[in-house]
Amino acid sequence: MSNQQNCILLGVPLDSGKRRRGCLMGPDAYRTAGLERALRDLGHSVTDRGNVAPAPFHAKEHEKLHALEETIAWTESLAAAADAAMDEGLPIFMGGDHALALGTVLGAMRHAEKAGRPLFVLWLDAHTDFHTPQTSDSGNLHGTPLGYVTGREGFDGFPKIDTPLPHDNIAMIGLRSVDAAERAALQETTVTYVDMREIDESGIAKPLQRFLDKVEAAGGMLHVSLDVDFLDPSVAPAVGTTVPGGATVREGHLVMEILSDSGLMTSLDLVELNPFLDERGRTAQLMVDLTASAFGRRVFDRPTRAY
Repeated sequence: MSNQQNCILLGVPLDSGKRRRGCLMGPDAYRTAGLERALRDLGHSVTDRGNVAPAPFHAKEHEKLHALEETIAWTESLAAAADAAMDEGLPIFMGGDHALALGTVLGAMRHAEKAGRPLFVLWLDAHTDFHTPQTSDSGNLHGTPLGYVTGREGFDGFPKIDTPLPHDNIAMIGLRSVDAAERAALQETTVTYVDMREIDESGIAKPLQRFLDKVEAAGGMLHVSLDVDFLDPSVAPAVGTTVPGGATVREGHLVMEILSDSGLMTSLDLVELNPFLDERGRTAQLMVDLTASAFGRRVFDRPTRAY
């Protein structure tokens, strides 16, 4: 992504996708960690549009589902914000928990449809997030975005998905915590999924490049959703869903540099950063550094860190 981008920063203080609080502080942590400056230093133009707010809603009590109406309200406002921002540049959504992708991916789908191009989604995450509100044991809706955008049933009250995202257009990389219901549902699909064993055995670059080649051949747009828990908790502790054995700092930067080389990314989510759980801002800083790699910073350009 050496070509200069018009980056549009949108804060998403969404904390309704799960019960553990703290992701609403994420947008300000990214600002404090210098995301805007890092992108400017790489020659991109950057506008911080402040924070998105949810559409008006009336919360109700549900037996299992957590904050359903609030999450639907966020989905509505974020779909509109994503679609509009993509008219002007490359939006970066500073989350916020992963429920924000219910809206950001929907907005990217709407935008791609207007542009007459297919949308592809790269999901960098320990989890598949392929649940529906009915199949989720926890009732936490941050585990449902890919179930929603692919047209799985049970999303009553959410904006209707007229043209679901094709399974062929999704790659999940970094998986290491997938429950039985999700595994069974996923194995019926043509979604590309790469777990940590495959990464250990053959590396992260090849499956990523195969997917990017597919995006390029189709003339596609690419939405990238980066969850803090894609990374190993030893380097990125600020997440409520830690799963040991995640991607290393080197693997994270490699993914982002390959994305940069491809020039294919058209929108980006930074999700599940919980500053309340961070150690002196190190996770926020790492996420900013990874974003800089996705926008053209190279390994030799990286500042030395002293924690």
